[in-house]
Amino acid sequence: MTDAELLRYSRHLLLNEIGIAGQQRILSSHALIIGAGGLGSPVALYLGSAGVAHITIVDDDTVDLTNLQRQIMHTTARVGQPKALSAQSAIEALNPDVQVTPIVARADAVLLETLLVQADVVLDCSDNFATRQLVNAACVKHRKPLVSGAAIRFDGQVCVFDPREASSPCYACIFPPNTTYEETRCATMGVFAPLVGIIGSLQAAEALKLLSGAGQPLTGRLLMLDGRSMEFTELRLPRNPQCPVCGVRSCKLVTRTASRHPAP
Repeated sequence: MTDAELLRYSRHLLLNEIGIAGQQRILSSHALIIGAGGLGSPVALYLGSAGVAHITIVDDDTVDLTNLQRQIMHTTARVGQPKALSAQSAIEALNPDVQVTPIVARADAVLLETLLVQADVVLDCSDNFATRQLVNAACVKHRKPLVSGAAIRFDGQVCVFDPREASSPCYACIFPPNTTYEETRCATMGVFAPLVGIIGSLQAAEALKLLSGAGQPLTGRLLMLDGRSMEFTELRLPRNPQCPVCGVRSCKLVTRTASRHPAP
């Protein structure tokens, strides 16, 4: 660690739970962020400021004026620019030592298959059910820890799914992929601006804990926030042995039978 790094990350080094060893792990890690919007903004900025060596950001959208109410990584001057490129500018301005790979594309199964190989942690900051299922399936296949977040109106949630742990559920254990969910978007439902900052910051914290080895991750625990009353509720999430995604991992089945899908 250089003198400049010792100074930049000194507040982490003072923490017994992180210290030099934990910070070194952060400085040699690779984070994959899916989505550069409301959740992706605090995630990318905090991971960049903490010194994550390589951050890959996937987003196919462009910065819009309506985004600026909550997507703090973007600026008025970058309206119309691809969000992934705007994110790169923001992170590099904050910490030029971080390598940022912007990918202006939608996260599909083929792209995820390529990107997850090198990632140490994946952060799902997307805003649709189909993408979350694809990201989860890829994380289970490649045994990568997934930090999942969601926020709409005044309600938010965050959870860690870690397929490296036998008892950990995956996203599909809780939200089966064959179930129809009504999509709720900020554009139609609205969202309280600081809420995405809170949830995104929690996602960043969980990712840094996973990378550094500090503390106890939210693995198998769903943390929900009611922003109206600012009350947190935690639910323990057991793994579903009949899950069509991570259940295949344990029983070594290669087929997925829709009739086996449980209720969430």
